[in-house]
Amino acid sequence: MIKVNALGQVCPMPVIMTKNTLKEIEEGDVEVAVDNKISKENVEKFATQMNFSFSTREESGNYYITITKTLNNSSKINSEEENIVVVISSDKMGEGDPEFGHTLMKGFIYTLTEMDKLPKTIIFYNRGVFLTTVTEATVKDLKILESKGVEIISCGACCNFYHLEDKVSVGTITNMYTIVERQINATKVVRP
Repeated sequence: MIKVNALGQVCPMPVIMTKNTLKEIEEGDVEVAVDNKISKENVEKFATQMNFSFSTREESGNYYITITKTLNNSSKINSEEENIVVVISSDKMGEGDPEFGHTLMKGFIYTLTEMDKLPKTIIFYNRGVFLTTVTEATVKDLKILESKGVEIISCGACCNFYHLEDKVSVGTITNMYTIVERQINATKVVRP
């Protein structure tokens, strides 16, 4: 049995650690240790989505999820290529606390780097263009996505408006025609 110590890890790390460990084996058991109910539920949901059987036990306030991967329940890779486009219009995610919103957006972009199915394009417009500049911690993760073949594009009018033309450090600056064209041709558009 392989053990994954995700104690003290925050979302999305327990699921990502679990996914990466399960990818390394053809079959067998993986025990994931987490220290909160939300992480426990997230790992269980992941196991269910991947069609893996699991059991959970609680011990001293921690949860231990044992996931069983067999050749019969391994997930199948979708051979049909999807044209997924992610559209990011803000430098934060959601409407609550701005600082927490920035943390969520950074977590969203990092999580994209860990997905098996990557978007074809990520479009940044309005305040979203700030995420592609040298001052943002998200640039590293966006460069990883770009190296995996994901097209990163930022709205030129937005860069001009916020005086960021010379600060964009990942992807390319584009126009509204290209932004609309990418969305119209997408099989799926994701807006965090």
